Amino acid sequence: MKAAVLNDMKGSFDIENVQIDAPKGREVLVQVKASGLCHTDHYMAVNPFGFPLPALLGHELAGVVSEIGPDVREFAVGDHVVGSTLGFCGHCDACLKGRTYLCEHTEETKRNDSQSQRVTSNGQPVTDVFGTSAFAEYSLLHESHLVKVPKELPFPQAAILACGCVTGAGAVLNSADVRPGETIAVIGIGGVGLNVISGAKLTGALRIIALDVQPKKEVLARKFGATDFINASACDPIEAVKHLTGSGVDHAFEAAGLKLTSEQAIKMVKPGGGVYFLGMHTPGLSMEIDPVDLILRQVVVKGVLMGSTNAKIDIPMYANLYLQGRFNLDDLVSKEINISEINDAYKAMKNGDIVRCVITSF
Repeated sequence: MKAAVLNDMKGSFDIENVQIDAPKGREVLVQVKASGLCHTDHYMAVNPFGFPLPALLGHELAGVVSEIGPDVREFAVGDHVVGSTLGFCGHCDACLKGRTYLCEHTEETKRNDSQSQRVTSNGQPVTDVFGTSAFAEYSLLHESHLVKVPKELPFPQAAILACGCVTGAGAVLNSADVRPGETIAVIGIGGVGLNVISGAKLTGALRIIALDVQPKKEVLARKFGATDFINASACDPIEAVKHLTGSGVDHAFEAAGLKLTSEQAIKMVKPGGGVYFLGMHTPGLSMEIDPVDLILRQVVVKGVLMGSTNAKIDIPMYANLYLQGRFNLDDLVSKEINISEINDAYKAMKNGDIVRCVITSF
C-alpha cells in the first residue's frame, strides 16, 4: 500500500510502498478515506521524541472497516469509523472512572515484541507513532482507537473530529467546564483554536475573544462564533483583553504552543480563572511563572491532551451536532489533496492561509 513515511527528522515525508499485516485479536483494518494534516504530525517530524525511524504518522483518520480480527466486538466490515490516538485498556482505574484519555495501560493496544509488526517496509519495521498510522491507504489499529460514526458524515469532516475538534472543543467542555455567561480568550486561531471557539459557543459563553498575530484570521474566527478579535501583533494583548472584560477572562486557552503566549495567557485571566495549554510546546521549554501570583490570584494552570476526551462518547456527539447544523466542520476543511502533495500542503498550512488540508486520494 502507498504511505507517507518519515525517514529522517527534517520534516518531510517520502511516498513509498509499505506492507501491512492482517488484523489479529481486537485489531481492525480500515481503508483510509480521509486523513487530516494536523500540525502535531509535522511537529513530531522535526523534534526528537525518540521513536525509531522509519515511522508512520497521521492521526486524523476517517474510513471504512475492511477487515476485523477474531476478537473484535464493536465493529463490522463496512462500518464508517473515525480513528483516535486515545486507545485504552478499559480496566485500569482511570478507564473505570470514564477518563480513558488517562489510561494507564495503553501498551495493551499495541503488539508486543513477540508478535509481527503491523507495518513493514522491505521486511523492516515501520514505527506506528500514534497507534493510528493514518498517512497511508490502510490503517491497522486496536478497536479501542476507533469510533463508529453515521454514514451521512462526509469523510473529510469526519477526519477532523479525530483531533482538532476534540482537542479544541473538548478543552472547553471537558477540561475547563466552561459555563453559560463566562468569558474566554483563545490564543492561536488555527484548527484547534477555531474548535475552542466552537466549543465555547456551544456552552453559551458570553464573550469569546480570539487572539492571533495574523489579522486575516479575524473573518474566520468570527464565522465560528468569536465575539471579539485582537490582533496581538499590533497591541499589548493582555491589556486589550482586560480592556474588553474589565478584570480579565474566566478561561484562557493557549493553542499556539509558544512560551510568550503561554505566559500571556496566565496574565489574561481574572482572579480564580483557569489557563489551559493545548498547543504542542517545544520539549524542555521553560517558562517564567510567579507562583506567588498564582496563589494570590488563585489561578489554575492545566495542561490538556486531546481535550480530556472520552472518544467513544464525544466523537459521536460532535458528529451528530454537525449533522444537525450546530457544529461547524465544513470551514475547517480548506483543501482536499492526494497523498503525494503532503509536503507542499504542510508548507501552505504554515503560512496561515489554510486551516486543514485533508488527504482524500492515494
